[in-house]
Amino acid sequence: MDSMPHCETLLLKKQGLTLHLTLNRPQSRNAMSLEMVAELSTLFSQIEPDASIRAVVIRGTGGHFCAGGDIKDMAAARNEKVDEGEADPLYRLNRAFGQMIQQVNQSSKVVIAVVEGAVMGGGFGLACVSDVAIAGPTAKFGIPETTLGVIPAQIAPFVVERIGLTQARRLALLGLRVDGQEALSLGIVHQAAGSDEELENMLGHALERVRQCAPHATAETKALLLRVGHEEMGGLLDRAAGKFADAIRGDEGSEGTKAFMQKRPPAWAEPDSE
Repeated sequence: MDSMPHCETLLLKKQGLTLHLTLNRPQSRNAMSLEMVAELSTLFSQIEPDASIRAVVIRGTGGHFCAGGDIKDMAAARNEKVDEGEADPLYRLNRAFGQMIQQVNQSSKVVIAVVEGAVMGGGFGLACVSDVAIAGPTAKFGIPETTLGVIPAQIAPFVVERIGLTQARRLALLGLRVDGQEALSLGIVHQAAGSDEELENMLGHALERVRQCAPHATAETKALLLRVGHEEMGGLLDRAAGKFADAIRGDEGSEGTKAFMQKRPPAWAEPDSE
């Protein structure tokens, strides 16, 4: 991507192989507005074919990750007149978020969520579709929808995939809030930092590991992992064997083998490869 698109609700910075994406609605603790959902969806569509971006780091401004859906947008949709034969505006609002979060989930990039402060509702769901999630010392997680008289319609399936049905039931049906350490034990996040410095160190290490892994092989591996449980196993393994053969015969497989034999870093791991 030659230049970053202009966004009203997102701050974007390309640094080497990484796109740093910051949710930027601090006045509402980065609540997910319709505009933010649309901008995230457009951005992930634009970066998908961009080979220069191998990782996307998502975090929030103002000390919070994301407080969930924007109540003002929900109220406006509820008051909007519904013409006969048209979809309910509340349905469209909710489904747009679900389509965006599914898009993030299926991105070929390595998505890293750095979560601090409020990680609620839609923010919780966004954390659950990251490949790597790191919690800061202030992070508080929750699915508060039932306490508001609504349901976590679009995020619930991703929460179940992340932590399993048993724990998802407890969190969603009781509207519980948990800290970073409990989120770590539940598998919502992979690491929980005790300080801001430790948080940045954990992020730096994750990005360095992204550099060490071949980008096409990483994307194919992610796609394979996401198909597990959704396809018949024999057919899945058949297709995976074909992908394996392609990888061995491909440019990355050839370069990886040569680099190993020559005891040097592969081309994709060199800083100049950014």
